[in-house]
Amino acid sequence: MKTFVPEPKDIQRNWYLVDANGKTLGRLAVKIANLLRGRIKPIYTPNVDTGDFVVVINAAQVKLTGRKEELKQYKTYTGFRNGLYHTSAATLRATKPERIIEHAVKGMLPRNHIARKMFKRLKVYGGDTHPHQSVTLKPFNP
Repeated sequence: MKTFVPEPKDIQRNWYLVDANGKTLGRLAVKIANLLRGRIKPIYTPNVDTGDFVVVINAAQVKLTGRKEELKQYKTYTGFRNGLYHTSAATLRATKPERIIEHAVKGMLPRNHIARKMFKRLKVYGGDTHPHQSVTLKPFNP
């Protein structure tokens, strides 16, 4: 019996719509990362990119548990001396709510060139509108 390894012609990429309204951040990020990696498909192989496209709406209404809203810090570094900036989750939610979900999902993907391709298939929007109306989106409720 031969081992099945999916070829690029075997992979069908679906588009999923995820509503983040009222969902807990970590639990939602796990489901999104599994969709991006293709772990819900029977042809999943860790070294082959079999993932799907994911569109996340209502990123501004994602829920953080405990006191993470004021205590959680996101770090960015410019590359220069003294270029380390700290931003709280409340500030990030007010300015760029998409970054909260993107940061959580990126941390749950592997650190390699395949994961960088997977991450480009993630589309996050703070409100309930998105520009992907021409694509047939399957609703996904984690």
